[in-house]
Amino acid sequence: MIEEPPVLTLCRPKRRPTEAQIAAFRGVPTGFVCDAMEGRGALSASIAPIGDGRDMSCVAAGPALTALNRPSDILATLGALHLVQPGDVVVAAFGGHQGCAAAGDLVMGMMKNAGAAGFVTDGPMRDYLGIVRVGLPAWCTGLTPNSPYAKGPGSVGAQVDLGGQRVESGDMIVADRDGVVVVPFVRIDEVIGRIAHVRALEDELEAKVADGFCEAVDLDGMIADGRAVFVD
Repeated sequence: MIEEPPVLTLCRPKRRPTEAQIAAFRGVPTGFVCDAMEGRGALSASIAPIGDGRDMSCVAAGPALTALNRPSDILATLGALHLVQPGDVVVAAFGGHQGCAAAGDLVMGMMKNAGAAGFVTDGPMRDYLGIVRVGLPAWCTGLTPNSPYAKGPGSVGAQVDLGGQRVESGDMIVADRDGVVVVPFVRIDEVIGRIAHVRALEDELEAKVADGFCEAVDLDGMIADGRAVFVD
């Protein structure tokens, strides 16, 4: 390059959900949130609760604080520690790199001390038992003991792409044992408004299934109008 970029670029988030908006997502299953967004919004299934959630509670709902790292480098993640606000979910893009850890127990401990509510990355993590002791919910692609670097360049607060979704600081992150869902900032109120309807439909169908219901589609109606046929 003609001119070397800054090693670390930090952009303070310019937007953040209100406390009422954040509270509206707490305790809401990720499936409900996806249903409220036309069945979409989840990160790739490769990004899952660390240890499949067997040793710690992996539930979080909070504003995204993004960290854009180069593959095998975590300088942006470390820089994010200086901008974390209580309740943030740090979303650390790692370029999908699987050759070393995107974070370990010490980074998780500092993140918890800074007030973060969770951590999401498209790379693996390490120091599993230590992470369990820290207790900060985390979602990643698996485990590896290999060490990362912290040399940069990296950016905090920048737009990131990971797990098939675009994430910006201030978007809502809702995560549980099923996975991680991204609610774009501009859709937060719309999705909150739909969640109550989704919950009502879910409760109604759950009650019917518990009572013996087993007809997922109107097969007679589909046969009558030609949408379904029997073949011998």
